[in-house]
Amino acid sequence: MLRQPAFGQRLKKMRGAQGLSQTALAGDGMSTGYLSRLESGARQPTERAVTYLAERLGVQPDDFEEPAGGSLAHALSLAASTGADDSIETLRDALAAEGHEAPVLRWQALWQLAEHRRLQVDYAGERAYLDELIRLGDEVGLAELRVRGLSRLSRCLRALGEIADGLDAALTAHRLARENSLGVEDQAGVLLALTAVETEAGRLPDARAHADELTVLVEGRCDARWAEAMWSAASIRTRQGDYPGAQFWLEQALERFPSAENLVLWLRLRLAAGRLYLQKTPADPEAAERCVVAAEQALAFVGTDGLRQQLNSLKVELAFLSGRYDDARALLDELAHQQLRMTHRDQVRLDIFRHQLSILNGDESGVDGLRALAEQAHADANIDLAAHIWRILAKALTELQQRGRAEVTERDRAGR
Repeated sequence: MLRQPAFGQRLKKMRGAQGLSQTALAGDGMSTGYLSRLESGARQPTERAVTYLAERLGVQPDDFEEPAGGSLAHALSLAASTGADDSIETLRDALAAEGHEAPVLRWQALWQLAEHRRLQVDYAGERAYLDELIRLGDEVGLAELRVRGLSRLSRCLRALGEIADGLDAALTAHRLARENSLGVEDQAGVLLALTAVETEAGRLPDARAHADELTVLVEGRCDARWAEAMWSAASIRTRQGDYPGAQFWLEQALERFPSAENLVLWLRLRLAAGRLYLQKTPADPEAAERCVVAAEQALAFVGTDGLRQQLNSLKVELAFLSGRYDDARALLDELAHQQLRMTHRDQVRLDIFRHQLSILNGDESGVDGLRALAEQAHADANIDLAAHIWRILAKALTELQQRGRAEVTERDRAGR
């Protein structure tokens, strides 16, 4: 049963959300005075009045009932303070039921829901919320909301491997941030997104310039944004082959960023460092192993499927480069039976190792597999990834040729 004053409050919100005056909503079937008393809570609504108002507003009578979890504002407060799955579910239900709420409040709810999806490494789910969030940001017209939405969308699209669209979103956000002279936090968020997607697109000089701009912007800080900036600076240097420079920037974050600030980010920094230690020349498997151990300890407190998979991906690389091919195969087989919650690039990296192991096992179909991955990456405008795969393929072909010549030589010796 609809009761006052809750009914009147929701009715007033719904009317305001549609930009209607009391006179316009009342129409010919209800007096403005009666509508005013309903909104103030002075009169209990009749079934006939509820049906009439629902038709005028284009909603269902049940929409006047407050969600079981409370108002959208209440659900948003709970979700933001706890982040627990049940509070996120309540927020999702409240958002679906509260279409009349102010666009800014709905934007905040969508942001919280998208963030939850991102932390679950569910990029497809995150994108669905971000598309609606950006639409609302455009509707509200606040530059800050538009820039934050586009920056987050760019990072999400990059994770999904949609590089061209991700670059467009980041460039638009960057332009809006400059045109509207936004603050440091928004500028830093844009530069993080822009640097990441420019790197994947193979625009390394632009990415390096924006990464350097970002590090200057956050200089003197030691928070999560600063740690992400250090990571970004390290990532672009890794792609440029500047491993000492990459190590310098990343180890600053490892040493100075406290786990109490953000344990998930603290863990991900160690996964990134472990991968860097394996990529540099010469590789440092012992340092990578230390990162694996630290990450495993942190997973006991913030374990998610996505983070566990990222850790196992690093273990695959460590096992492969250490010559423990059976261990690498076992880990890959385990991941193959899971719904992967990782970036597109990380998923491709697993496929690369599968094909390399096939080649090592004498199965030359792995060569065709690597070639197909490289061609697909190029078609997706993921130039940096394509170049990485072509280098691996060239090395594999060279090793096959050397193996073939060695086998011929061995047969010749045996025939003498």
